[in-house]
Amino acid sequence: MVVDPTQVLRQVFGYPAFRGPQAAIIHHVLEGGSALVLMPTGGGKSLCYQVPALCLDGLAVVVSPLIALMQDQVQALQQLGVPAAALHSALEAEEASAVWRRLQAGHLKLLYVSPERLLSGDLLERLAEPGEGGSRLSLFAIDEAHCVSQWGHDFRPEYRQLDQLATRCPQVPRLALTATADPRTREDIRERLGLGDQPVFLASFDRPNIRYQVQPLENLRSQLLPFLERHRGESGIVYARSRSRVDRITAELQAAGFEAMAYHAGLEADQRRQALERFRMGSGVVVVATIAFGMGIDKPEECFDYGHT
Repeated sequence: MVVDPTQVLRQVFGYPAFRGPQAAIIHHVLEGGSALVLMPTGGGKSLCYQVPALCLDGLAVVVSPLIALMQDQVQALQQLGVPAAALHSALEAEEASAVWRRLQAGHLKLLYVSPERLLSGDLLERLAEPGEGGSRLSLFAIDEAHCVSQWGHDFRPEYRQLDQLATRCPQVPRLALTATADPRTREDIRERLGLGDQPVFLASFDRPNIRYQVQPLENLRSQLLPFLERHRGESGIVYARSRSRVDRITAELQAAGFEAMAYHAGLEADQRRQALERFRMGSGVVVVATIAFGMGIDKPEECFDYGHT
């Protein structure tokens, strides 16, 4: 049974109408089609798979490269009453078992996983096992799909394995989504994910609510500290090239009296989780992070980005 997507949009997410190509994308997916979607960050990419997931019978699997991004989206969906969960390495054994129990009982509509987690072991086979009336899978959404392409700026070899989805689950629609892909990268994504002649939906990238200011980096300390002083009390992200620079800059900012926290893959899961939660919910928190932090995170107030350092 397919539920009316406009009804889902209004009743679950609280929006009166779709924007840009959202409606066309969602109807295409509901008709069983796959596609590549290019839409700016904050432009509503997540609704393009979350709404179909709630309209269709079965489970939608969302492939995401970042634990922080998974946690943020799952928490937001749960607050809306949507049965969503994630499987990732930061979960305690008891938490992972609880997710499995919900999966086996058919109580989830969206499951967020990394490409490694989805394709290692027998997870995909277990998810694709037939339920009542056919496959339990309704949709694959590949978020940050530029990670598939060797021409993309954030290529991840693990994403290459996703070419298996077209052969192992050919009946399940695949929706690849990204905010950053030039024509060469788009074609590589389409080829790698087996999208064939399926359409490309391209939204406007005009973001009037974002202001860019670019200047040469001459001296980090003499430029960064005055910038942060002008924004003291505001939340923001300072991007650094390496984990060691993240740790060093965090220490310098803390010594200067800023509420600064580090975020990178070398930290313990609890440290990353704490940094993410303080950034999402607090004011005046400056996170110093490697480039991946902040992707897809909904922040209920304005914040600044300073990078790359």
